[in-house]
Amino acid sequence: MAFLKSARGVETVTDVGYHRCDPGLYLQVASGGTKSWLFRYKSPVTAKQREMGLGALSLVSLAVARDMALECRRQVLSGLDPLEEREKVKRARQLEQARSITFQEAAEQCIASKKPEWKNAKHAQQWANSLTTYAYPVFGNLSVSDLDTDLVLKAIEPIWISKAETASRVRQRIETVWYWARARKYVEGENPARLRGHLDKILAKTAKVKRVKHHAAVPYKQIATFIIKLRGRKGSSALAMEFMILTAARTGEVRGARWQEIDLTTKVWTIPADRMKAGREHRVPLCNRAMEILNSMKSNRNPDDFVFSGWKAGTGLSDGAMLALLRKMDVGPYTPHGFRSTFRDWAAEEAHQFSNETIELALAHTIRNKAEAAYRRGDQLERRRELMGAWSEYIG
Repeated sequence: MAFLKSARGVETVTDVGYHRCDPGLYLQVASGGTKSWLFRYKSPVTAKQREMGLGALSLVSLAVARDMALECRRQVLSGLDPLEEREKVKRARQLEQARSITFQEAAEQCIASKKPEWKNAKHAQQWANSLTTYAYPVFGNLSVSDLDTDLVLKAIEPIWISKAETASRVRQRIETVWYWARARKYVEGENPARLRGHLDKILAKTAKVKRVKHHAAVPYKQIATFIIKLRGRKGSSALAMEFMILTAARTGEVRGARWQEIDLTTKVWTIPADRMKAGREHRVPLCNRAMEILNSMKSNRNPDDFVFSGWKAGTGLSDGAMLALLRKMDVGPYTPHGFRSTFRDWAAEEAHQFSNETIELALAHTIRNKAEAAYRRGDQLERRRELMGAWSEYIG
């Protein structure tokens, strides 16, 4: 083993093997002629002999390699293992880089990486839609490394009871994104979205949730079957309920609808501000089936008349009329208001061609994010017409 002291000697040596240049510092010459630096030492942590690469000669000069070896010797004298210290620095750098990748960016990359394994092409959009609706508004712009249990709960707890199936899927998808991020070394530790041994200690069991809420919303995959049964019923309540489902309107909005609010020419129902929960006028595009229902009504259509009349002349449907109909149909312990959740779940899972903003506008929801609200332009009436048309086609 030759001892090399000069830069010239390092450059000219060709003998294959290890050449000592300083205490612990060696130049390794491979059979192919490539040269690289090694630092050999006894670990003060494990008492084992170890080797640490310091880079190729083409990138690291003798002077720089000596400085690096000197620092390594100082670490050993201080009781530190240079390889372990390098790994710590690497992990710290990775964690720092992780702070520049948001949860939404991580989710988008995760979805892209999993997309080839999904047989159904819709899965990717279903993932994106559900996360866009429930996760991104809470922590989409935050670093994925900042995700914690409180943030996960903030996203799923509001729907854990009312939309158990959707909430479960959202939780699973958040959990998967986090595990993807950990595999990429963006995060470390325990998954804040894991259920077993963690969130199951905080959230109610799904089965219990369903019993408590009595399946308030018809699962969207069962809505077509429900509509068939509903169309077998006669009377104003049945027509009002189908109209409510087709428009994703609130029960009170439908019960209070008057003919003066309906424009049969433009196929638009304009609900005045004083009848809206948000206190703003709301235009509802009417699909073909909704128009069929309106045109089938035998009312004289006086402007002040209720569209869906009650059993007394000049009155609208009572507050409990549609709920009573559901009980008579004996289809399950559902509630009229639950059909808005049915529509919302369908939109999140199936209507991937429509933005979350369009869906929220269809539900006449108020945007809580002031910045997003400031940039909203118009009510997307025609785009919502397409959305409600797709919903009508899905219903059948």
